Amino acid sequence: MKIVSFDALRSLHLPNVQYIKPENMYAHLDDIRAADWVIFPEYWQLNALVHGLKKRIFPSLASYMVGHDKVEMTRTFMTIIPMNHPYTEIVANTPYEADRIWDIMPTPFVAKIPRSSMGNGVFLIDNPIQWREYLEKSSVIYAQEYLPIDRDLRVVWVGGKVVSGYWRLQADKGFYNNISQGGKVEVALIPKEALDLVHFVSTSLGIDHGGFDIAMVGSVPYLIEFNRIFGNQGVKDLQQSVDANIIEYLENELPTDNIVDMIG
Repeated sequence: MKIVSFDALRSLHLPNVQYIKPENMYAHLDDIRAADWVIFPEYWQLNALVHGLKKRIFPSLASYMVGHDKVEMTRTFMTIIPMNHPYTEIVANTPYEADRIWDIMPTPFVAKIPRSSMGNGVFLIDNPIQWREYLEKSSVIYAQEYLPIDRDLRVVWVGGKVVSGYWRLQADKGFYNNISQGGKVEVALIPKEALDLVHFVSTSLGIDHGGFDIAMVGSVPYLIEFNRIFGNQGVKDLQQSVDANIIEYLENELPTDNIVDMIG
């Protein structure tokens, strides 16, 4: 199986992988054409690889499209799992919409900047001053229901199955559960409701690589977001499990004629 990777870090421990810097793609078109898989391309490469060269990519095109920013992701979740996603308003940042959102959203609520990650660009809004400060930072208003939790779940999905899951306990400074923002990892039982939700969303959308963030309110799972590229800090051997499942998935997804060629 011939694999070309455009992400050295993500493919560091994968066997038989040729790494190419994304900016050098056009100097290696023959290598790319000969590859069975192209893994971890950058977003700007997708059209050329998928539609131009007809290459199989990993993560899947759906993983890139849905996960490209919070607006696109949220609109998708509001369509397929409206009861398992926090109430959200996404509108243009105009004075009218800013006043309307402030009037209808119970405080506190959460405001986000699209295309942010790792807990950056996420704000807890509890008063008009905080609201005005947020409005100065984002061209799009993204206001979301606040869920009363002190922890959330990260569920890691690779290929067609859950590879790992763990709880993220709230940081000492409050509000944030992201490990990069001071949240703490706790390995404990993952509720079946959360696993079932990740399975449904992933298989429905065609997502094959993602870290899903889920809040449990009682026994009801709420999918906050998923990250196509996710961290693995704080959990022993997580990256090894991810790597092993990536290789297994890529091998299983190869057409039969490719497998015969590899054996031959």
